[in-house]
Amino acid sequence: MDKESKIIRVFSGTELEVNLLKDEFDQIGISSLIQNEYNSGIVAGFFAGGPSAVDLFIQESDLSEAEPIIKEFNHRYKL
Repeated sequence: MDKESKIIRVFSGTELEVNLLKDEFDQIGISSLIQNEYNSGIVAGFFAGGPSAVDLFIQESDLSEAEPIIKEFNHRYKL
């Protein structure tokens, strides 16, 4: 990801959902970043968030390309 681009959260859900959507982004060349506060907290010795508190981030400049994919993903999985 370009360090000068703004990173925005585009999806929150379970780890499985986030990984499925990330795979779709990867297939079309959109870089993404997963943040899982629950797992990070366990590793650090404290708890933050819940097991379904997983976020997916992309560069703001990729949002227009990502929006139809997110919409279709939500429709397909009825989220």
